Amino acid sequence: MLELENLSGYELDSVLFDEIFATLANTYMPSLAPSLCLEVLITDSAHMREINKAHRNQDKPTDVLSFPLSVEYTDVPTQCTLSLGSVVLNAELAQKVARELGHMLEDELKLLFIHGLLHIFGFDHECDDGAHRREECGWIERFCLPKSLIERSDCV
Repeated sequence: MLELENLSGYELDSVLFDEIFATLANTYMPSLAPSLCLEVLITDSAHMREINKAHRNQDKPTDVLSFPLSVEYTDVPTQCTLSLGSVVLNAELAQKVARELGHMLEDELKLLFIHGLLHIFGFDHECDDGAHRREECGWIERFCLPKSLIERSDCV
C-alpha cells in the first residue's frame, strides 16, 4: 500500500505508482508483499533541498531520495502493515527534465520512483557491479518508459 502525500502543486494520481510498487514488491518480497507499505512524498525543489541538506549534507535539490527502513521482518502476521520507508520525488525538477527530454511529467516521476524504489529494495548504483542499472532498465522496459535515470547519467 502506498501512502502518497503530494505537496508539489501538480495534480497527480497515486495510481501512477500503485502498479509499480505492487509489481516490485511482489518480485523482491513476495511473501510480505500484501503487508508492505511505502510513504511517497512528492514535493518541490526548495523542500527537496532542505531534505537533501538535512539527511545527506548536500545543500542542493535533487530529483529523488530514498529512505529505507532497516528492519528485519520475520514471523510477521500477514494482516500487519510493514513500512519499507520513504521515497521523495521532486516534481518541479521532474517537470523540467520531462520538458527537456520531450516526455510527460508522469513518465519522469515513474522513472524516478522506480529508481528510488530499487534503493528501498537494497540496490545501490554507487557501490554495486551494475545490478541497480540492470534492474532499472528491465523495469523501465516492462513499464514502457523512456530512458532511465542511470542511463542518462552514464558517461560511458
